[in-house]
Amino acid sequence: MPNLSPTKEPMPTQDPKARTQNFGEVALGYTPAQARQEAQRCLQCKNRPCMAGCPVRVDIPGFVARIAAGEDSRAFEVLYASNTLPAVCGRVCPQEIQCERRCVRGIQGEPVAIGRLERYAADALRAAPSPAPEEPAGGHAAARAKIAVVGAGPAGLTCAGDLARLGYAVTVFEAFHRPGGVLTYGIPAFRLPKDVVAYEIDKLRGLGVEIRTNVIVGKTLTAEELLADHAAVFLGTGAGLPNFMGIPGESLSGVFSANEYLTRVNLMRAYDEAYDTPVIRSRRVAVVGGGNVAMDAARCALRLGAENVSVVYRRSEAEMPARQEEIRHAREEGVSFVMLAAPVRVLGDERQWVRGLECVRMALGEPGQDGRRSVGEVPASNFVLEADTVIVAIGNRPNTLVEEGTAGLERDRRNCLIVDEQTLRASRDGVYAGGDIVTGAATVIQAMGAGKRAAASIDAYIRGK
Repeated sequence: MPNLSPTKEPMPTQDPKARTQNFGEVALGYTPAQARQEAQRCLQCKNRPCMAGCPVRVDIPGFVARIAAGEDSRAFEVLYASNTLPAVCGRVCPQEIQCERRCVRGIQGEPVAIGRLERYAADALRAAPSPAPEEPAGGHAAARAKIAVVGAGPAGLTCAGDLARLGYAVTVFEAFHRPGGVLTYGIPAFRLPKDVVAYEIDKLRGLGVEIRTNVIVGKTLTAEELLADHAAVFLGTGAGLPNFMGIPGESLSGVFSANEYLTRVNLMRAYDEAYDTPVIRSRRVAVVGGGNVAMDAARCALRLGAENVSVVYRRSEAEMPARQEEIRHAREEGVSFVMLAAPVRVLGDERQWVRGLECVRMALGEPGQDGRRSVGEVPASNFVLEADTVIVAIGNRPNTLVEEGTAGLERDRRNCLIVDEQTLRASRDGVYAGGDIVTGAATVIQAMGAGKRAAASIDAYIRGK
């Protein structure tokens, strides 16, 4: 029977006061009864507008209908046919600006909680006593070719999974000691538990994907060597170089990029006393930026014992790129927000350690060509925010190590690889690229969509040869 409620089934969460004392997952997931109730809100539209908002083209009405019918394993099968990382996407993808934005139920109420249901279907399989067996690799005769994937992040893992399903011999080369890319080193465990990431990656290994860690392509071996030994190469190395503000005092002790801070906390487990990873135990923290990375850094700082954490953002909350859910969770946990303020100088003490962040008030102007309102300084409005740690979370750019060691690869002024928009083929034969290395910092699901497109293009390229 259809559920005509105008609102989503609420997602159970840890109590805000309790969760700031641990790195356990904040959102606890639906029970089977809650999932059925929410799935029955779906109208099963014939034209399926929600699918147009999904970069990997999941059959959303199809898997939701299976959940509504109590067929959780079949729901997962529908999901996994298009999405090799469903438990990840169900947790971190911005469904509210993608599939859920196009949901018909959202016209007169809240859209169907597609992301929560995706997580439920993936988690239900993981919790089952006997997980469903992996589908055997198949494909055409040409698919015996060897493919190299550089980078074990969302783009690389998705590309590798799709190619393995076609029967290709895929090897993923990863610089870090654990695969996952930003899923492992960037997104904290309270948003994306690392056992979930490991489980999704193990499923890819079950498809025959080989993952080689501690291999820095451009140093340990070159892309030229990969090209000599593989029929095609996919570059999905992401955007791992942090941007800084370029203001006085940024070289003081106590100033971190969000990349370094989150890598210490997540990949190197600085939050766990069993590990000797050095990390600052701050008292007052200022996080500069307004995206999900800024929210992650601020919430990690709280869990590491900071008494006061402030997010400094130069526009208003309405312009913040972070997900509304992440902003709400941060505020519930005690993070304060200093809006319409821009840093102009980091202040230090006699030990050359951060003691404060000098900011200037900002005012919003008219919208620009991209629709975002411009900002300008308010004269004589400088103020100082007390801080012993400043975390800079204002975006990233690609590392050029791989491209510099590979002849014939063209980059734009942002150091992003230039590729064909349709096929993702780079300027050298046999090389494809996708994700943040092409677009600059974007979302997990956009990187996955690029990985899928590149896999299809590589398959077509191999067949053509």
